[in-house]
Amino acid sequence: MCLLVIAWRAHPRYQLIVAANRDEFHERPAAPMAKWPAPSDILAGRDLRANGTWLGVDRQRRFGVVTNFRDMQRPRPEAPSRGTLIPRYLESQQDAGSYLQALEPSAATYSGFNLLLADHESLWYGCNRSDVFARPLAPGLYGLSNQFLDTPWPKLRTVRQRFEGWLQTQSDPATGAEALFAILNDRRTVGSVTELPQTGLSEEWERILSSPFVLNPDYGTRCSTVLLLEPSGQLFVAERRFDPRGVYIGQNQWELNGGEWP
Repeated sequence: MCLLVIAWRAHPRYQLIVAANRDEFHERPAAPMAKWPAPSDILAGRDLRANGTWLGVDRQRRFGVVTNFRDMQRPRPEAPSRGTLIPRYLESQQDAGSYLQALEPSAATYSGFNLLLADHESLWYGCNRSDVFARPLAPGLYGLSNQFLDTPWPKLRTVRQRFEGWLQTQSDPATGAEALFAILNDRRTVGSVTELPQTGLSEEWERILSSPFVLNPDYGTRCSTVLLLEPSGQLFVAERRFDPRGVYIGQNQWELNGGEWP
């Protein structure tokens, strides 16, 4: 399970703002965000079991993130990995809308997923559990976890409200990122059982997963990512990583001018 908020052309300085938590089993091996070896030309973490990623950006400042869809259907053994969806987009030359149009005929072969894809001109949402597979998004603020876009789960409402307050500031990247990491680090679970989502999990697990930062020795928040992109191509992106106790264990960070690339 994951959580992210994203602002598209909704801030006086930044064209794209992303603040995201990646939740996963702690035993699943992963590599930190880094520049992938040639011929890939992307910045992303890497899932070392399926060799895909959950979030990445390329030299042209195209961006993509994928979350699983919590529908309690057992993944089909033959289903392709959802982690390939982001690298395939970033390694192509397609804009976001064209990539989703090409993906639609095969989308049903994957287990449930949500995709948010941005290029310089547009932000798109795709979901293979939705009646309409893909649609462009107007400038604004959006939130996503493991249901449809903007499904008002309590943890998403909490983070989104604080993110809206952050959007009223005009912080420099380093200061602004620190504030966004603090928002993502909220470890408070929902107090009342009546507020918990009813998605087919046990009440215990619904409660564990109800905090923005999920804390559990077996499954929880593995990393937090903040991305700030200016219209000029100035890019700030940082990934913070955590161990199974939720203890900070490291950070990778890039601050790049429009023409720079790692």
